[in-house]
Amino acid sequence: MDIYFPAEGGPWPTVVYVHGGSWMRGDKTEALMFAGILTSQGYLVASINYRLYPPARFPAMIEDVKCAVRSLRAHASEYNLDPTRIGAMGVSAGGHLVSLLGTSDQSAGWDVGEYLDQSSRVKAVIALAPVTDLSRNFPNADIEAMKHVGFGEDNMAEASPITHVTSDDPPFLLIHGDRDAVVPYEQSQLMYDRLRQISVPAQLVIVKNATHSFTAAEGMLIPSLIEINQAILDFLAQYLK
Repeated sequence: MDIYFPAEGGPWPTVVYVHGGSWMRGDKTEALMFAGILTSQGYLVASINYRLYPPARFPAMIEDVKCAVRSLRAHASEYNLDPTRIGAMGVSAGGHLVSLLGTSDQSAGWDVGEYLDQSSRVKAVIALAPVTDLSRNFPNADIEAMKHVGFGEDNMAEASPITHVTSDDPPFLLIHGDRDAVVPYEQSQLMYDRLRQISVPAQLVIVKNATHSFTAAEGMLIPSLIEINQAILDFLAQYLK
């Protein structure tokens, strides 16, 4: 993991950043676009790598994300972070993984490896363009590739964050473009509706004209990227500060 430190203070609330890339590619350096904004507001940022396909298959990815959170708690004094204030943020496949992190507990069987005396629970989740229900239609997805990654009929429900939603889940901020051709924005809508149904605090921002990468398909993004960043900071200030 890469650790980005605020300039002063501490112990700091911490945001664990989980990169995207279809569970097959990507890298922890993706956090560079967010880290400066968050550290300037007093958040430590821990951007992690996790095993990718190939050679790994699901659930290796969520096992690694959970282990990273436990590791941070185990080293809280070393990093001068507050182990009681850890949140998670991810985009696309990273959005799927932080959503699973926020909703699944030890009964899911993904807390394996090191630091098992620590909890992998988080206090807040920010998911951008996340996959939340693998049983739904993904018109432009490579279904065979997803099967290779480890998502098949036998575990589609288990691997879907929406399956694990319970009333004790942390608050969620879901952000999705209405022109997303990779992950339909209905994925965030479904998750938002499910969370609200059982009274988990949840916010949903549908970004008009936004593609999967939050670039404008046409016209302007509404809300703008500046406004989206402010929504993220407001959410963190409410639930993690």
